[in-house]
Amino acid sequence: MPHVTATAFWTLAPGQGALRQEPLATPGPGEVAVRTLYSGISRGTESLVFEGRVPTSEWQRMRAPFQAGDFPGPVKYGYVSVGVVEAGEPALVGREVFCLYPHQDRYVVPAAAVTPLPDGLPAARAVLAANMETALNGVWDAAPGVGDHISVVGAGVVGALVAWLCAAIPGTRVELVDVASGRSALAEALGLDFSLPAAARSENDLVIHASGNPEGLRLALALAGDEARVVEMSWFGSGEVTLPLGEAFHSRRLTLQASQVGHMAAGRTTRWDFRRRLALALDLLRAPCLDALISGESDFQELPALMPRLAAGEGDVLCHRLRYPTPS
Repeated sequence: MPHVTATAFWTLAPGQGALRQEPLATPGPGEVAVRTLYSGISRGTESLVFEGRVPTSEWQRMRAPFQAGDFPGPVKYGYVSVGVVEAGEPALVGREVFCLYPHQDRYVVPAAAVTPLPDGLPAARAVLAANMETALNGVWDAAPGVGDHISVVGAGVVGALVAWLCAAIPGTRVELVDVASGRSALAEALGLDFSLPAAARSENDLVIHASGNPEGLRLALALAGDEARVVEMSWFGSGEVTLPLGEAFHSRRLTLQASQVGHMAAGRTTRWDFRRRLALALDLLRAPCLDALISGESDFQELPALMPRLAAGEGDVLCHRLRYPTPS
């Protein structure tokens, strides 16, 4: 018997979330019905949404593809869902797919909105796809070169993925920098050098900042060599950031550049689209070492109690994965 309702997580008001029942449509021509296996919490962005800290100016630009409701809430938000197609387009039935969908146990979307997982990619690891897309776009924006000395400040999921991608370029010397000494184990699992801020190497050709903390961005400027570029990948929501641009910033001729995943990196828009970028991200995720980026897993039903703790920064959280019940 087909399911007629779905369960979804909604942010009802800043700091308050709940699971809600809602009608589930029957897939029509060109659509698929997906049963969710896993979803992932994009902690940085979703914390800002959950705490009501999305600036009014960004309410439209920040909308997720299948978001329901409006900021600051009630709003159904999220963009990391991995599931199996149960009905709809015959070529996709039974396939495991990735979709930019909020946290919900079942949903119906256009078939073009799902991307089948490549052979060799476990569904449980595919929750890193959106993070990998962000990292890819950041690396394209940063344009590291063969032999570059590169510092990546912030050993969260995106920062670690950026460092991992840069380290694959021949001759590069990449250092992952974080205030948490425990992130050295993550760096080791990914085959990367690690340093605490006080011991980080300076005079880098390129510095990429992904810590989400203004102190990290100030450190990034300090680690850059003369005429080097600092690429900013963090988003601070409604927070303001002060920087020492009145010191040696001008005399050292530094460049501070923003990178944001919603726009394709310059120079690629004529040949690349979002579907091609996502397909590459999924293919890259076949590397087993990237399981080190999953720091925890919970049942979907626990999300209303879990989200306040994650947003508050409790524990050493990288990617927190949600698992969904299997049919009885």
